[in-house]
Amino acid sequence: MNLKQLEAFVKVTESGSFSKAAKLLFLTQPTVSAHISSLEKELDSRLFVRNTKEVKLSEEGKQLYQYARQMVELEKEIEQVFSKDAHCEEKCITIATSTIPAQYVLPAILAKFRETYPDEQFRISENDSCGVVEQVAGHMVDIGFTGTVLEKKYCRYMPFYQDELVVIMPNTEFYQEIQKRYKTATWIKNEPVIMREEGSGTRKETEKILRKAGIMPDTLNIVACIENPEAIKRSVKSGLGITIISRLAAEEEIRTGQVLEFPLQKDESSRYLNLVYNKNYQLPAAAEHLIRIVKDFYPDAHMGK
Repeated sequence: MNLKQLEAFVKVTESGSFSKAAKLLFLTQPTVSAHISSLEKELDSRLFVRNTKEVKLSEEGKQLYQYARQMVELEKEIEQVFSKDAHCEEKCITIATSTIPAQYVLPAILAKFRETYPDEQFRISENDSCGVVEQVAGHMVDIGFTGTVLEKKYCRYMPFYQDELVVIMPNTEFYQEIQKRYKTATWIKNEPVIMREEGSGTRKETEKILRKAGIMPDTLNIVACIENPEAIKRSVKSGLGITIISRLAAEEEIRTGQVLEFPLQKDESSRYLNLVYNKNYQLPAAAEHLIRIVKDFYPDAHMGK
């Protein structure tokens, strides 16, 4: 159980709708549904009574709501107490980022930013790419980082890092044979597949790659949808299935032989990680400084439309 799940539960309860809760939280509806489903499984309780017109709390849900509401309110109080320099907006950048940039790209960029501009601060929230773009479009954050481009009014993208998606598999004799025998990825449709969650940039790019290879995503044997790349890699190593994942996330496991790699066609497997901001608003000086640092790190970065 975590605060994201409880926050989703509280918003669904108070709005009476999964779709409304998703909009309020700047998440996709499938992500909110996944949070509620995980919570119900952990508590072994049905929290909502659903029908075609409305969503109502079950008796167990009513019990949980009292505690969940308190925890969400307490989280807000803690953030307010420990939020330093809350009024210095020009010196504090708000950043929303999807998983791959957050875990594998941003730490080095932010360390350099802190070294270059020691008086400036940043606040970071993690979301899927769809949620990040919604936050940028709604001017809830200054800057976003995504693993895909989603067309949204007023959003301007700066591709800065060319990533590659690869298939990783359990290191077993069966998959070693597949690695030797096949030249293309058509064999994927016969194997158990682990996917990222709906709304993820990696998920969107994976489905694009599969369609180019003549494989319809809805024909796959999807055994699990998992948000966290680290959990996905552990699941592959344990034999749950195969996955398509960012090379950034899997390069250590590939190098050390913990998993096997099946490379995809270069023209099909590359994608850009992007910086995105709302071009309808003036960026604070600190945000412009961050963009400058990104360009220093990645000289080929260029501003799109």
